[in-house]
Amino acid sequence: MRILSRILIPLLFILFALPAIAQRTNKEIRQRENELQKLRDDIQSYEKKLNESEKKEKVTLDRLDDLEHHSILIRQLIQKLREEELGMTIEIDTAKGAIANLEGQLQFLKSHYANYIRSVYKNGRVYDIELLFSSKSINQLSIRIQYLKKFSEQRTKELQDISENKTILEQKNEQLQVKLLSERQLLSEKTREEGNLKRTFSQRQIVLKKIRKNKQIYQKELTRKTEASKKIENLIAELIEKERVRKEREDTEKRERLAAEARERELNKTAPPPTQQPVDTKAILAFDLRRGKLRWPVAHGTVQTPFGNQTHPVLKTITQNTGIDIATPSGSDVYAVADGEVAVLSFIPGFGNVLILNHSNGFRTVYAHLSDVMVSESQRVTEGTIIAKSGDTVAGAILHFEIWKEREKQNPEWWLASRQ
Repeated sequence: MRILSRILIPLLFILFALPAIAQRTNKEIRQRENELQKLRDDIQSYEKKLNESEKKEKVTLDRLDDLEHHSILIRQLIQKLREEELGMTIEIDTAKGAIANLEGQLQFLKSHYANYIRSVYKNGRVYDIELLFSSKSINQLSIRIQYLKKFSEQRTKELQDISENKTILEQKNEQLQVKLLSERQLLSEKTREEGNLKRTFSQRQIVLKKIRKNKQIYQKELTRKTEASKKIENLIAELIEKERVRKEREDTEKRERLAAEARERELNKTAPPPTQQPVDTKAILAFDLRRGKLRWPVAHGTVQTPFGNQTHPVLKTITQNTGIDIATPSGSDVYAVADGEVAVLSFIPGFGNVLILNHSNGFRTVYAHLSDVMVSESQRVTEGTIIAKSGDTVAGAILHFEIWKEREKQNPEWWLASRQ
């Protein structure tokens, strides 16, 4: 009986726990499926736009934007599919483990029950009768009768459990087959989207090559860059305002809390708490102290276009560069130059995919012309974290990089460490 208890308790735990686990997993699956479907719908929308522009046989910057946006959506979908594939693999392994456990437990019950049946077949009920007649008292006889009754009921229950658990095991195997089918479909979609990404990349390279030969498009691209710089400036201003509102709210909450604590102390006649240790100014001004020592946002590259007023090499017009353009192979890793938080992820015509990090003491860094983004908004990152991949533009394979101190543009070359 004790052996059976040790087997039945964990078996029952598995049987009751698995539905709860499946319920939580199903909820997560529905959420992930909604995210995947949103990406699929967005990709389909851009594919429709691209097909329409292809029919018109026009090579425009808008088509270039659509191809770039299409690419990043496909990359996001592939990443989601990879995460889904990993989750599915874990679920399948878990299901296989649970099934193996159930099979082992059921096999034990069957073996134990079979031994009992063989014993009954061999000895019949003689042993039970002998057990009863060997009782030394009416009380002992009554106890043995109850024992045999309970023993018989337990055997009947075991037989019923074997039948029920066999049904549950068959259901679990059916669920496993469904998961295996879903995994195959997932792998098929991932392979298809990877092929779609390669085609989109090839189309974008063809469009880029044609655009680079068209001076009229160069002029439009220059105008778009000026507008993009203005949008970056507006985004920085919005971040500053959000930060101001947040600090103002925190200061108000702090004053109210201190006032409430003072009233409580006055009421209870208690002494005020000890003064806090002075704030570590060095930690707060960490970014300030890195002037001339910041790591570069890419491992390899040279400054193609410096900060400030520049003469366009083709149009010979003068424009202002609000950061620096670093020539680096397309697809290079882009690193966070300092500890910070992802404040903005956006797509801006003229700058493509844009990422802005918040740093200490009002500093912010801007990374633009990204072919892929590896982080999400509000995510904390440390110095050296790979946050994106560099891209290819009308001006070549570059990463656009800016540093801001509140509303003031900084010359990034003054802040980045010397490579000499």
